[in-house]
Amino acid sequence: MSLISSKIEATFKSNDTEEFLDRYFYRPVGYGIAAASRSIGLTPNFITITSIIFGVLAGHLFFYQNTAINLTGVLLLIIAEAMDSADGQLARMTGIHSRYGKILDGFAGNLMFTSIYANLCARFIVEGGSPFIFLVGLIAGFSHSSQSAMSEYYRNFYLYFVYGDGKSIIDESKDLIEKYKSLSWSKDTTRKMLMWFYIDYTRRQEFFSKTIRTLYKYCSEKFSGSIPGWLKTEYRKLNKPLLKYGNILTTNTRMIFLFFTIFYANVLYYFLFEIIVLNLLLVYFIVRHEYTSKELLQLAQSYAEN
Repeated sequence: MSLISSKIEATFKSNDTEEFLDRYFYRPVGYGIAAASRSIGLTPNFITITSIIFGVLAGHLFFYQNTAINLTGVLLLIIAEAMDSADGQLARMTGIHSRYGKILDGFAGNLMFTSIYANLCARFIVEGGSPFIFLVGLIAGFSHSSQSAMSEYYRNFYLYFVYGDGKSIIDESKDLIEKYKSLSWSKDTTRKMLMWFYIDYTRRQEFFSKTIRTLYKYCSEKFSGSIPGWLKTEYRKLNKPLLKYGNILTTNTRMIFLFFTIFYANVLYYFLFEIIVLNLLLVYFIVRHEYTSKELLQLAQSYAEN
């Protein structure tokens, strides 16, 4: 492995959780952006905010029925996604980590896709479609948010159980609510707004993942945050095969289908893909994780009793 490849890999969250496109495209490009940003003193949050600008503009360019303009939108969205990779890589390079950085990163993705969905709906109407498409787009957007939330949540549990506490951030909504109450709308307007959105995001994660949260709390108490080797091995064996489904639920897959839709198909097909296909996959993804978590909880309890 070359020196540059080693440096890029050092910015991965883990080898197991990296997607194919991320590993071979977005991470190398993001590393270049992160390295250049570090050399001129830019912060991860600055990169995140810049990615929002590119992503929102890309969404607007998908409104037009013009191939050149749409291709420009595709390029801008790819740049935005590369910068989304770069902000996390820069944070790991510089050791600049914060809860608000993580929240802002998630909020950036929501803003980008809100722009994309709104402009796709407007394009659909201009092409002679029904305004009812905005309701379909709203359902698709909520589905997208939930799919991304659960994929990220289970990935964080995977990092915690397999790689250790330092690799993941698993927040509790009750703690976030206390933090939210301590913030002032007049003095902490941006942080309080971001926290409000993040609490809703976290509540959805918690609602659909009760068994794995029970496993997490049990192991945190029984093993004092230091997961035994046998449990790491067993968790990885049972849950690594599920990572590919979580990856499908994140941005890369929907971007490929989005680009195909913009150039070759009706906008409605993209929304139906999210609402039907990806939601069915989400249900399977959650059910499988809850099943493996129940099995692992029983093993952990048995181990603690002996």
